[in-house]
Amino acid sequence: MEVANIIFAVLLIGAIVWFARNIKKISRNINLGKNIDLNDRKSERWKKMFLIAIGQSKMVKKPISGILHIFVYLGFVIINIEMLEIVLDGIFGTHRLFASPLGPVYDALIFSFEVLAFLVLFACVVFLIRRNVIKIKRFGFREMIGWPKTDANIILVVEVLLMFAFLIMNAADHALQMKGADHYAEAGAFPVSELLFGHFVDYSEAALIGIERGTWWFHIVGVLLFMNYLPYSKHFHIILAFPNVFYSNLDPKGKFNNMESVKKEVEMMFDPSADPYAAPTESDTPPERFGAKDVTDLNWKQLMDAYSCTECGRCTQQCPASQTGKLLSPRKIMMDTRNRLEEVGKNIDTHGKNHQNDKSLLGDYIKEEELWACTSCNACVEACPVSINPLSIIMDMRRSLVMEESKIPSELAGMFTNIENNGAPWQFAQSDRANWVNE
Repeated sequence: MEVANIIFAVLLIGAIVWFARNIKKISRNINLGKNIDLNDRKSERWKKMFLIAIGQSKMVKKPISGILHIFVYLGFVIINIEMLEIVLDGIFGTHRLFASPLGPVYDALIFSFEVLAFLVLFACVVFLIRRNVIKIKRFGFREMIGWPKTDANIILVVEVLLMFAFLIMNAADHALQMKGADHYAEAGAFPVSELLFGHFVDYSEAALIGIERGTWWFHIVGVLLFMNYLPYSKHFHIILAFPNVFYSNLDPKGKFNNMESVKKEVEMMFDPSADPYAAPTESDTPPERFGAKDVTDLNWKQLMDAYSCTECGRCTQQCPASQTGKLLSPRKIMMDTRNRLEEVGKNIDTHGKNHQNDKSLLGDYIKEEELWACTSCNACVEACPVSINPLSIIMDMRRSLVMEESKIPSELAGMFTNIENNGAPWQFAQSDRANWVNE
């Protein structure tokens, strides 16, 4: 094994270890959430995952961005098949290891990789123009200022550079094949790189080897670094989108979950035979908290939602509260949840699992005004391309405000009092509730 192969193997192992370490942290953070069983209705879950996560069915509701995203998605998935060959070549010092056993199939594969690389390149350039020149409105909300905007641009620029490196590498390789250079046996079809960089054939063999080897190293090292950038970026959704859709809510969107302890208490109020002085059973143990004040009060699926957010802004664009100038942005709810969860995770790494820093998601990250601006219409849930549910987090934090802190907007206080006293939101006795029928 040559020195270059040893260096590559060390880089590869280091990148995998680094990535695994970050994945372990994110998994730990998600599991800080409360347990919830979402292993029911498996066939429905698989179907939903294939349609939404793999089939990209929600993305194409906005045709331009949807089709461009499919280019990037297919390119990311299919071009990375060649990564297996590149990795093996790097370890064993071979060149285009799969060319001989695959024969004509290999030519077709390289042809398709080149076309997809160009489509990815084209799509990323268009996305950069949409974000930075045209300045699409949904990319310009207050939560997208600073790092989120920079993060999105870094991702797109890196993908452009990687695709350019891939095509330049192929062009130099093809030129070396045409010159009959040692170690560069004829293999593959290169329609795009030959079209863009056909003049490479005029370069000297030494220059072409330098270009080919330089872009090969740039491409593979870039991919390994990009892989380890994912856990720090919103682009991590390319991994979590699949399980997130699989475990998404299958119930009708208008159905809200009840807290069992509260539900039982209400049922007893309406049950004349119930004994209000009956001794509590083990199942009557009150919950640690009503609703959610911090990320550890949420369930693991809600925390996975936060890590799965693509920051595309479709939820905020569709939100009627946001459209009318209210403070609420569903995308910000998810970004704030992720940021707070990251903060809690770093505190655990530094100070241990029982460390408290006197901060919470509700209050320090998300304001009461944002929560009460929500109309609970589910527009954000419907719009999300990876089945994230910002409304569930909003409703749990509202529960905390109402049931833990008795913080209720004045518009709702009268309604709550009427429900408590009269069993209805209107200000008349229960015995008169059906009087409207007589009219």
